[in-house]
Amino acid sequence: MGNGDIRVRGLAARAGGWSARHRWAAVGIWVLFVVLAMGLGSAAGRVDVKDSDQLGGETHTAAKIIEDAGIEEPAGETVLIQAKDGTTRATDAEFRAAVTAVMAAVEKTGEVTGVASPYDTKTISEDGRSALVQFDMRGESDTAGERVEPVLEAVEGVQEEHKTLRIEEIGGASMMKTFDDAFGDDFKKAEYSAVPVALGILLVAFGALVAALVPVALAITAIIATMGLMALVSHFQPMSETANSVMLLVGLAVGVDYCLFYLRREREERAAGRDARTALSIAAATSGRAIVVSGVTVCVAMAGMLFTGIAEFEAMGLASLMVVAVAMVGSVTVLPALLSLLGERVEKGRVPFLRRRRGNGGSQNSRFWTAVLDRVLAKPLLAAAVATGALLAVAAPALGMKTQNLTLDQEFGDSLPIVQTYNRVNAAFPGGSDPAEVVVKADDINAPEVRAALADFRERAVSSGASRGPVEITVHDERNVALVYVPLVGGSDLDEAGRSLETLRDEVRPATLGGVEGVEAPITGQVAGSKDFNDQLVGSVLPVFVFVVIFAFVLMLLSFRSLTVALTSIVLNLLSVGAAYGILVAVFQHGWGASLVGAEGVGAIITWLPLFLFVILFGLSMDYHVFVVSRIREARLRGRNTEDAIRHGVVTTAGVVTSAAVIMVAVFAIFGTLSMQSMKQMGVGLAAAVLIDATIIRGVLLPAVMSLLGERNWYLPKWMHRLPDLTHDEAPEAIAEVNAPDERGGRGERVGV
Repeated sequence: MGNGDIRVRGLAARAGGWSARHRWAAVGIWVLFVVLAMGLGSAAGRVDVKDSDQLGGETHTAAKIIEDAGIEEPAGETVLIQAKDGTTRATDAEFRAAVTAVMAAVEKTGEVTGVASPYDTKTISEDGRSALVQFDMRGESDTAGERVEPVLEAVEGVQEEHKTLRIEEIGGASMMKTFDDAFGDDFKKAEYSAVPVALGILLVAFGALVAALVPVALAITAIIATMGLMALVSHFQPMSETANSVMLLVGLAVGVDYCLFYLRREREERAAGRDARTALSIAAATSGRAIVVSGVTVCVAMAGMLFTGIAEFEAMGLASLMVVAVAMVGSVTVLPALLSLLGERVEKGRVPFLRRRRGNGGSQNSRFWTAVLDRVLAKPLLAAAVATGALLAVAAPALGMKTQNLTLDQEFGDSLPIVQTYNRVNAAFPGGSDPAEVVVKADDINAPEVRAALADFRERAVSSGASRGPVEITVHDERNVALVYVPLVGGSDLDEAGRSLETLRDEVRPATLGGVEGVEAPITGQVAGSKDFNDQLVGSVLPVFVFVVIFAFVLMLLSFRSLTVALTSIVLNLLSVGAAYGILVAVFQHGWGASLVGAEGVGAIITWLPLFLFVILFGLSMDYHVFVVSRIREARLRGRNTEDAIRHGVVTTAGVVTSAAVIMVAVFAIFGTLSMQSMKQMGVGLAAAVLIDATIIRGVLLPAVMSLLGERNWYLPKWMHRLPDLTHDEAPEAIAEVNAPDERGGRGERVGV
């Protein structure tokens, strides 16, 4: 075959070839895309998920009724007045004076309305030592936290005058302000610190400032472009702040990883003696292809979130999908152009003490992983058995996983004074800080039968044992809606409170409001929201699981033309996810080593995390798997036997996989340092899974299993030969031959044409 007959068919190779030949055009198009995406997104504005769309079930129905009725529920605040000794009672003169002082102080601020005395609302504890002064903040509830400071100061002033009593405020506005003050800056710092951490690790990996800056710059531009695209897409699929944070995490992780894969291969080929254009062509055809396969697989995994029917998950899935797609496109288009423009200057800004890392032939071989691999391939059955047994043992605790929406004390522990107030209110008034809310809608809310049913519901809610009262009813006559607030027995104990909720839904409601024709009475609130969310997640787990696994299997099958590789990919990824689940349960639910990460006393996993982790980890795990297996397959196509190909593939990718994993683990671990347990759980789960995936899975289990399978690794039934061929591989020798001068002094056909 002559040079003119050789073509590199891969999409990534063609894109890289065009980009390298039209480098200024490629860079200009990318910059224009980023600027246009951000500009159009800013002009269009972003639409966020509404409360009524957050959940399904009764919680959704209740939120929809309130929204359609145009009812703006104000941010409710409560002041707990409690005797510190065992003798003072709410009927004592000093106690009454404190109640009067609190009511006068908060009213004087001009920021509150509807101040109610506990002697009128009967919000006095059974032991007579505690009472609640209740009121609402003026203005919109979403911004109440910005206006509550004068009220908090007024309550503190009364506390100073009555030192024998405990006088503390809690409510939607005060909690909003406390959390914003305590954790808003903390969370932003974590996001901002992710970039310098990644840059520092890349400096160590490459030993040169320019080489380290290129992946970070491309990842940041991909994130900026995706932010603009999110705003545009939000008009069809609303977004959220959580989706923003997830997008940043995923975008930085995969954006840096993809560039790292590409840049490392280009440097490796140049160190092996290739000229600049040939090295870039080889990187485009090999690492570029691995990036495309990995990116598409990650996108498919993220798309699984769209099957949950939960708006928050759909927003996170779509945002993650978009940033992965943008990072993937940038890596195979503008990155080759940048490398072509930089040439040898990519080595500028070398770190002196890392200079010795050069000159190793470009293979980036790792002595540690070479030693590990020698032992794994010497006894592959033993290695596979030990690694599988260890992963199954780590995953075992996941069988007893308990998920729930974390209560305030679970989420923040005792790190905030307001958490202690929350616990004291719940102890004195079980369920009072998070009551169930019954949203009653009728054709005529003042009809005698409806009024009678409401009164009956209030009485039976207490007599049934679901509540100890007081049950409060607010009627919106003009909108024919009534809101019934029922403190649940169980309080912050969600298991017991859940049983109280079941009593309301299954017994009290059918016997009262359920008997009136035309009345809707969905029950919402924190406990109800947790239950409805769990129910909806349980219903979506199977379709999401099936979608992600089947599509990932098909993509791997078409990309590697091997039934065996596709099957082992799925099994290994599932083991990795299972191990991450086990670590989460062991640390956060059982408390094993919880003090090391500041997670004592949580006792449960946040409801949304397991499904979120499955989708994210299944996608991210494919990064390393595709990269390593692509290198193994490349070596196999070049004539090596399977064991030699495994050794070559694993050892030559060990450096880049280790660097990529360290970056991911470091970025995710930053979120594991936050005070919010939900963010801590996400960070620890992601970091642990990536660490396991890059070490035990890719360094031990994958080579052991492939060694045991031997030539069966490349098995493809004859009837599958008709499937589309997405391999598009090209051996480096062929690419070098294409770029070599021909006998006429010219060059053969260039890659990408």
